[in-house]
Amino acid sequence: MRPLEKLPTIRGKLGSVIVLAVTMTLLISYLVIGFALRNSPRDSEAIDALALARLAQSGQLGDVPADTSIVTRSPSGVITIEGTNFSVNPPLFDDGLPHWGVVGRITYASLPTADGGWVTAMQPSPSRGTLGRMSATLGFLQSVWWQFLLAGAVAGLISLAGARWLARGMTQPLRDMAAAARKMEVGDFPARIETRSRDEVGQLATAFNRMSAELQILERSRRDLVANVSHELKTPITAIRAHLENLADGIEQPDRETLQVMLGQTERLGRLVDQLLDLSRLESGEVPLHLEPMALSPVVTRVVSEFSVGRAVTDVALHDDVAADLFVEADAERIHQVLFNLVDNAVRFTPPGGEVTIAARRDGDRVRVQVIDTGVGVGSEHLPRLFERFYRADASRSRDDGGGTGIGLAIARSIVEGHGGRITAESEPNNGATFTFDLLAADAAVPVTDRRSAS
Repeated sequence: MRPLEKLPTIRGKLGSVIVLAVTMTLLISYLVIGFALRNSPRDSEAIDALALARLAQSGQLGDVPADTSIVTRSPSGVITIEGTNFSVNPPLFDDGLPHWGVVGRITYASLPTADGGWVTAMQPSPSRGTLGRMSATLGFLQSVWWQFLLAGAVAGLISLAGARWLARGMTQPLRDMAAAARKMEVGDFPARIETRSRDEVGQLATAFNRMSAELQILERSRRDLVANVSHELKTPITAIRAHLENLADGIEQPDRETLQVMLGQTERLGRLVDQLLDLSRLESGEVPLHLEPMALSPVVTRVVSEFSVGRAVTDVALHDDVAADLFVEADAERIHQVLFNLVDNAVRFTPPGGEVTIAARRDGDRVRVQVIDTGVGVGSEHLPRLFERFYRADASRSRDDGGGTGIGLAIARSIVEGHGGRITAESEPNNGATFTFDLLAADAAVPVTDRRSAS
């Protein structure tokens, strides 16, 4: 684990990084400043050398200190060296004035004597050479360490305060999202996370708001589904129970008519359960699609025949407008189910004397299939939700009068999307409705056997 990963908060991590960066910056700055000012102690070295030279000039210097050389030059030019011999000759002066300076790595101070000679004190200068520069730098830093320490402490405190202030604003959306996520665990979806930031945190907050909105929609859909399924199941169960209670109490007789009513309710209940299971399998991808080139016209003909004969719909005209040479790449069983559900929806909401047309046209590499009716239609505000489970646009499209379960369109959408297509609806009140879906076109087809409807 990296050191920063041990810190529990982003503020702590950001503050630690900034303080570390400031500390490293100050340390490097101190070394650079110390190196640049390493020659500042030279004046002190020259003063020390002058003090030794004065003692030697006056004869008050006893033992020569270590690493010190006292060079005496008599008026006749005889040179005498006491102490360390640096093998460096100091400059010669004849003006009778004191002099000091550096020769090589040696600091010197020369004073004239009363008899016309010179006395020179020499000491090594730590500011010369690589080691000397390092030593001089360290010596300078040691002389002013407390000033550097105070400056570093003040800079560190200022940077830490700034880091915490910046981190608080940067991490506020993250703390809000964490609190919102904890509420979402118990089903409480809070308001949007407010942020004006455009950085990664702001992008994360925007994505979180979209996710929260989608989860709210899903939660509302789940509750609506539970309520609608409960209602749909309760209706036939209540009817069956009422007839059974009447039969048990002797109010009704088990005649053919009563049993037929009960059978119709059980069939309705069975259709609802079967379609719910079918929709669940389709949406979860558990139902494989057997795609193959197929002619669309035989499937449409079979659907029209089933409604004309099986449903005995003599007051609504069904029209087949599909060319015999129109082929698609699809699962014939599932496409039959889509068309059956769409036509069933159109027939139930088309008044007597109306028409329902099934048309198909090729559009590039796709085939557009339409189911057009002249029924009561639906308002544009309801169109986006027509394919949701149990959605009811208005009272005129009630399920109770036609026996529909309210999930046929949801099944149709799942099948079409499973084929890689898209299904849409266009409608206006009292002007009919048009349901359109597309399939992949094919150039050849195999015979389509007659299969029973899965609806």
